[in-house]
Amino acid sequence: MYKYVGEFWKNRNSPEFKALQRERLIVWRKESTAVRIERPTRIDRARTLGYKAKQGYVLVRIRIRRTRLRKSRPSQGRHTKGQTIRKIQPGKSFKWIAEERVSRRYPNLELLNSYTVGEDGRFKWYEVILVDPHHPIIKKDPRINWICTPANTGRVFRGLTSAGKKSRGLSRKGTGSERIRPSLRAHKRDGK
Repeated sequence: MYKYVGEFWKNRNSPEFKALQRERLIVWRKESTAVRIERPTRIDRARTLGYKAKQGYVLVRIRIRRTRLRKSRPSQGRHTKGQTIRKIQPGKSFKWIAEERVSRRYPNLELLNSYTVGEDGRFKWYEVILVDPHHPIIKKDPRINWICTPANTGRVFRGLTSAGKKSRGLSRKGTGSERIRPSLRAHKRDGK
């Protein structure tokens, strides 16, 4: 079953997918920014990233505005080079920003991972998998109880999720990635 769901999501140009996604986005635009949901929209992707349909797991769909940083024009004197207010990109991906916003909204839960579920000209939607590290079922499960250790507290804010590691450049290997590990700060931000 997961194979067919995955094929449906890969073939995004099919008329069936476009019609379904159009209906979904009309509903999602009217919702608030972050909505707790019962079950994942992409069950195959959620299961791949570690989601289980049992107590202790929480799913949240979040909406992010697609735009560059909105900077105000400098009020004091600047050189022409320093007056830039357009084309300033954030140093993080939209996905990482979405994960951080969800983690701030649910401070008692730890973020496991996230995946994209839709986008239009103005917004992007992600579904975020959260885990309750204090839940007894999570503490007993040997596959997920690593998230209960103190070393994984606030992992999204330290760039330890897959989106964070990718934005930090840790997915790169080989020549050109010498100044990325152990961190960008350790090499005076020369790596990225």
